[in-house]
Amino acid sequence: MAATQRLRQGIRALLAFSQPVDNTLAAEYLSPALMTCFRSMRRSEQLHSLNVLRDTLAQGSTPSDLAIAALLHDVGKSRYPFPTWQKTLVVLVRTFTPDIFQRLSLGDENIYWQRPFVLSEQHPAWSAEMIAAAGAPERAVWLVAHHADSLAQWANHADVHLLERLKQADDAN
Repeated sequence: MAATQRLRQGIRALLAFSQPVDNTLAAEYLSPALMTCFRSMRRSEQLHSLNVLRDTLAQGSTPSDLAIAALLHDVGKSRYPFPTWQKTLVVLVRTFTPDIFQRLSLGDENIYWQRPFVLSEQHPAWSAEMIAAAGAPERAVWLVAHHADSLAQWANHADVHLLERLKQADDAN
């Protein structure tokens, strides 16, 4: 992802406190249990997820599983606080020293200084676990679990076209 896009994301996260969250839009697609998951996310993550949903809807006909995945793909980040400065550090380390990022992302989530790297790497799996426990459909769980994966590894999967739409919307926001 381009540095300018990351900069825009950071500014949006810093200004999230001043933006309203459209819970009505989220509630159109989420059950009460899944809405609880949505509300567990930080305000900036909720706004990001709503933007991902809007971009997904703008791409054309959107199955409910894809809408659910757009709204909850990052809910695993609610497991631990993930302030903007830590996100920035993770992006910088991943970009400039990928070997160090890989080593730290396999670290221990209970060690404070490793946690942001573990969170960055593990949040798709944690998100999938959380929404599965809240009753999300299997296809939505699959999309969330793999939203950070390379599309090439899922080229023959029946839902790769939905995963591609989710990734495009996520990357744009």
